[in-house]
Amino acid sequence: MRPGATLDVSALPATAFGPRTTIWWGVVGLLAIEGTMFGILISSYFYLSKNFSTWPPLGTPPPDLGAASANMVLLLASIWPMRAAHRAAFKSQRRPIWVALAICTAIGFAALALRASEFRAMHIRWDANAYGSIVWTTLGMHTGHLIASTLENILLMLLMRAGPVERKHFVDVNVNAVYWYFVVLAWLPVYAIIYFAPRAL
Repeated sequence: MRPGATLDVSALPATAFGPRTTIWWGVVGLLAIEGTMFGILISSYFYLSKNFSTWPPLGTPPPDLGAASANMVLLLASIWPMRAAHRAAFKSQRRPIWVALAICTAIGFAALALRASEFRAMHIRWDANAYGSIVWTTLGMHTGHLIASTLENILLMLLMRAGPVERKHFVDVNVNAVYWYFVVLAWLPVYAIIYFAPRAL
């Protein structure tokens, strides 16, 4: 039996960015799953609202806007340093990356502190009724994403600061930025629905 044809790939680079890497497609698939979960939660929110004559239920004031609005501004502002890290990753520049990620980490902690205030601003416990359950679950899910992404920022920041750094770690910074963009942009519809739908329904 003749041996099969072989393909010489020795000249190809060991690492790549974007759609040329499996980790990028893995993150895109992960975001598709998590985006679907947010869609399910938002759909559940509006479905549950149809079971009540008033929404939020009678006796529950709409959630306060202060902490949530500040969080929105803060998270949107974080796109700038994350974009700087994203661009620096293509150039394998360690210092700009760890500085940008340090800023994003600080923003992440500030956003989590504001998030604690947001839960109190709901004016309802998670187990009080369906309204309390869905708003706490939705906020909780986004908080989980925020915690995970902030922890990843910390790990990559420390790696870029102390090393040792390999070429593949710049690819990690690249996909980490994609995940952070998702966390920030996912907050926009969640913010609009949780805080403004009760004032419109």
